[in-house]
Amino acid sequence: MTHRVRGIAAGRPTLPLRPGVGVTQRPIGAMDLAQALATVRTGPQGPRIAAVFDFGGTVVNGFNPPPLPRRLLLRRGSTRGALTAGLLGSIRGARSEGEYERFLQYVMYAWAGVPESELEELGRQIFAHDVYGHIYPEAWRLVREHEAAGHTLLLVSSVTRYQVAPVAEELGIPNVLCTDMAVQDGVLTGHVAGKPLWRNGKADAVRRFAIARDLDLTRSRVYADSAADLPLLQLAGYPVAVNPDPRVVLEAAEKDWPVLHFRPRQSPGTLDYARTLAGFTGLLGGALFGVAAKAHTKQRRQMADSMMTYAADSTLRSTGVKVRVVGAEHARAPRPAVFIFNHQSQFDIVVVAEVLGTGFTGVAKREITKNPVFGPLMRFVEVTFIDRANTAVAKAELAPVVDTLRGGLSVVIAPEGTRSLTPRVGPFKKGAFHIAIQAGVPVIPVVIRNAGEIAWRNSAVVRKGIVDVAVLPPIDVSGWDPSHMDAEVEGVRQLFVDTLLHWPES
Repeated sequence: MTHRVRGIAAGRPTLPLRPGVGVTQRPIGAMDLAQALATVRTGPQGPRIAAVFDFGGTVVNGFNPPPLPRRLLLRRGSTRGALTAGLLGSIRGARSEGEYERFLQYVMYAWAGVPESELEELGRQIFAHDVYGHIYPEAWRLVREHEAAGHTLLLVSSVTRYQVAPVAEELGIPNVLCTDMAVQDGVLTGHVAGKPLWRNGKADAVRRFAIARDLDLTRSRVYADSAADLPLLQLAGYPVAVNPDPRVVLEAAEKDWPVLHFRPRQSPGTLDYARTLAGFTGLLGGALFGVAAKAHTKQRRQMADSMMTYAADSTLRSTGVKVRVVGAEHARAPRPAVFIFNHQSQFDIVVVAEVLGTGFTGVAKREITKNPVFGPLMRFVEVTFIDRANTAVAKAELAPVVDTLRGGLSVVIAPEGTRSLTPRVGPFKKGAFHIAIQAGVPVIPVVIRNAGEIAWRNSAVVRKGIVDVAVLPPIDVSGWDPSHMDAEVEGVRQLFVDTLLHWPES
């Protein structure tokens, strides 16, 4: 069987894959993500198989952060600017030995005498502020596929765990190998502990890890991008060149390694800002038009439904965002219902309104009332706002939602309680399920894919693209025991995880 891939002609010669991969043949060279996922899914399974991911350039896009003021960079010790420079400046990954040596010299000088806890906290802040948006979604999907195959996941880097650990935690990769900084009494000494993980040092660390865990590297996969990682790629039975530099391209061609290309996530450009402005204008204009269109009825619900319909449609057309829906029939019936969705972006509100159409309201955190755009609009459609910081108060505030459902109006809730930084589905709170049980209505999962690509969690900028939505069949919760439903709630959450991993056919 011959597979056609992006940039490769259908008639190009193919070679057999190595035994155990599952797909019998592939074109020489480039491989698309679907093929890469398929080879993992149909290949060797279990914890003795390792999935090794390089950090900079493979999992995280090699972006260049904006320069910090020189006055901050020149100050030594615990200065936040110097610490940030070392942490951010190395995220993109060193491309040469000289560059890596300069990075080590800088951090050894700038971080000497700094409490380790300060670097750990700053690393988490930098990740949540900027780095999260530069994680390749393709890498996230590969990690999830390897996780489903039961493989041992490993993230490896030549930089320090202060940069790498937050990414590993978000991706759910439990094992991290990186360059360790020496620490004494909780304070960095200004020296490297052991051997830096550069070139052979990185490969040696992975080899030792494999021996200690009894991993079979001959059947394992390594994903890496740069010439400095060639020793690492050569360790594995299945090396995969990701966004390869010229030296790795030549090596991959000579040794017939598959090549993956991930799309870089760029910082917003002029067109993105213009599109965002057009989107906000369209949102407000559509909302006003929708209200005016039904004002003659003097029925608030009709005006609210019209407002949401026109606002969502106008916003999508203005921003160039398209919504593709699988399972649209479940969005229309049964009604009323509690619709739950995975939450990654402020744009989710527009997507949900487009999918559900009319006859619903929502539950949202009280903080959103401060949003000058969404706050007034959500108040008009009678959204229930809750105080997430106070569980007892939140439960009391949710009580009227049961009456809303019994009155025939559906309710939309994000059970994670907050937006996630990546497509990772966080733990589900139980409020949505308690409400559904009390009101005697089903729960309907709405799985959203790619909304975080359209608008990053901490950004108001909207990018052009496609958002996929899968509306799953309704779930009857009438037989659930409200005091013992942890397993049932986790099962619903797993539906989201599985759907994102294996998207249903339209």
